[in-house]
Amino acid sequence: MADLIVSGQKVPDDHGNVMTITPDSAGWDYVGFQVFLLKEDQLLYQNTAECEVCLVFLSGIGDVSTSRAAWKQVGRRMNVFEKIPPYAVYVPAGDFFEIKATTALEIAVCRAPGNKTYEARLIHPEHMSVETRGYGNLERQIHNILPDSEPADSLLVVEVFTPSGHWSSYPPHKHDQDRLPVESLLEETYYYHIEPKQGFAVQRVYTDDESLNETLIVKDGEAVLVPKGYHPVSAPPGYEVYYLNVMAGPNRIWKFQNDPAHAWIMTPPKPVK
Repeated sequence: MADLIVSGQKVPDDHGNVMTITPDSAGWDYVGFQVFLLKEDQLLYQNTAECEVCLVFLSGIGDVSTSRAAWKQVGRRMNVFEKIPPYAVYVPAGDFFEIKATTALEIAVCRAPGNKTYEARLIHPEHMSVETRGYGNLERQIHNILPDSEPADSLLVVEVFTPSGHWSSYPPHKHDQDRLPVESLLEETYYYHIEPKQGFAVQRVYTDDESLNETLIVKDGEAVLVPKGYHPVSAPPGYEVYYLNVMAGPNRIWKFQNDPAHAWIMTPPKPVK
């Protein structure tokens, strides 16, 4: 289903935008997502309006200002595949942000409804938890940029590095029902980079009754919409896969359910004596 894949523009527009996903374009209620490729000294200005925003510095460095705070030389990695946590900036609803690129800069603008609860803040890489999840060829590296343990109204933001030949978002899991405490309803976007760039990732999106059952071939710079269902990812041999996840829903908590058919994979095999 091509509607689940959003392809970025090959040439940025005058504002540097290469991708825009809105609730209207996605057909859902909460998550908005944009990517900008800014040239050195280029400016980006936006009002947050009724949304809170998490600015993720995917690669490059820039200055950021809001109505009440400003930070110089934000960012440190020049390529996502350096695999170090990024800098990010949280901006509440009813505010604005201005970014001045001091190098070439790839910036992700993650949006969801906000209530003006929290002040703008710089999120340091050192404050992000880093974890290795899975075992064997299920192992992947996680950077928790804005998890549910950190303050925000709606947004959840995380990035994942899947090594060549490995699987992630695995075993297949879903979070499409508002039935806490066992599962939360969260819309989700996946924004991809592939190394080397000519590669691809494979993502399946499917429901229990298979009324939604799609297998997607995703290229560098593309995004996948996950409105519901399970959504595992595979990195083909020879290619590393990066993705940035943005989630939001009626309750800001990540509670998921594994596909019962594959939940047994969570138990690592016993060592051979």
